[in-house]
Amino acid sequence: MLHKVDIDKVDIDTKLDVLVTMPTGANGQGGIDRIMATLGNAVKTEDRPGLTVRFSATRGPGHIITSPFYLARFMLLMVWLRLTGRLDLLHINLSSHGSTYRKLIIAAFARVLRVPYVLHLHGGNYREFWADSAPLMSRAILSMFNHAAGIVVLGSVWRGFVANRAPAAADRITVVPNAAPQPSLQPDRGDAVHILYLGRLSDMKGVPQLGEALAALKDVPGWRATLAGDGGVEEARHAAQNYDIADRVAIPGWVDSDTVAQLVASADILVLPSFVENLPVSIIEGMAAGLAVVATPVGAVEDIVINNETGLLVETGNVKELTQALHRLIGDSALRQRLGTAARSFHRAHLDVKPFADAMINTWKQARDVKTN
Repeated sequence: MLHKVDIDKVDIDTKLDVLVTMPTGANGQGGIDRIMATLGNAVKTEDRPGLTVRFSATRGPGHIITSPFYLARFMLLMVWLRLTGRLDLLHINLSSHGSTYRKLIIAAFARVLRVPYVLHLHGGNYREFWADSAPLMSRAILSMFNHAAGIVVLGSVWRGFVANRAPAAADRITVVPNAAPQPSLQPDRGDAVHILYLGRLSDMKGVPQLGEALAALKDVPGWRATLAGDGGVEEARHAAQNYDIADRVAIPGWVDSDTVAQLVASADILVLPSFVENLPVSIIEGMAAGLAVVATPVGAVEDIVINNETGLLVETGNVKELTQALHRLIGDSALRQRLGTAARSFHRAHLDVKPFADAMINTWKQARDVKTN
C-alpha cells in the first residue's frame, strides 16, 4: 500500500544538512542518478528553510582505475563537511556488487565520524546477491543495515525482504517508491499504435521474449515499436532483421533525456517484460504520460501496476501472454485509454515528484535523531 505524505509533516524545524551518494553524478543516465536528480530538482523548487541537500558521485564513470579516486574524494568531502558543521545525515544509495562494496566502506566511515545514515535500496537482484555472498560479506551487509538510522525500500516486497534479513532494523524501514516528473511534452501520437521499450537491451530485461512477441504480431496491422537503450543493440537489430520486422521496429540504441521525452510523447504502450527489477523508472515515466503499461510482476512492480486497472501484467518469460497483451492493446483503443487514464491518476497520487520528495525528507527527519547500536 502506498500513501501520500502530508506536507506539514516534513517542515524542517531545525537545520538539516544531508549528503547524498550518487553513482556518477547529476548528469548520469542510470536509474539511481536520474532518480536523485529528480529529488534534487524537487528540493530546489520549494522553500524548505534549514534544509541543505548535497549530491556527490562515489563511482564516477565506472572505470576501474578512476572509481577509487571518486570514492576517496567522497570520503574527504564527508570529513570536510563534518568538520565545518555541514553534515548531519548521509543518504546512501545502495545496489549490489560494486555498489555494496563501496557503501560498506562509506557506512563504516560514517560511523567513525558519528554521522547517521539512511540506506536506500535499489538493486533488483539484491536478494540473490546477499544470499550468494560469502559469510564474512553477508555479516558485513547485515551490520550495515542494522546500524542504519533509516532504510528506504521501493515496495512492499522489499520491506519484507529486508525485515527478514535484518529483523533488528525492521522498525526503521520505510517504503518510498521511485518517482518521475510529469511529462514535459504533450502527447503527439500518430495513426499507428506505438509500442515503446525503454531500458537496457538484455536477456534479463526480457528483450528476446519481446522480440518474439513482436515477430508474432508481424501480420497484425497498425503498430510500430521502438526499443531504446544500450546493451545488446546490434543483437536486437539482427533479431529484428531475422524476424522480418525491421521496417516496423526502430532500435536507436542509447538516447538522451530529450529523446526519451519525445518517444514517450509519441507512444501509446509502454512495455517492460523483465525477469528482474526493483521498481523501474521507465514504467513510472510511462504511467506519468498516461500510457498503457505491459509489465511482468517482478520486484515492486505489482505495487503500482495493478492488473487490468493501471496496466496489464504477464507471466515472466511467457511469450504467448506477452503477445496476447500487446495484440489486445493494439486493437482496443478504449482499453488503452482506460488503463492509461488510471495509470496517470495513480502516478499523480503516489509517484509524482512532490510526494516522493516529501516522503524522503520525512524519512531524513526521523533518521536524524535515531540511535542505533
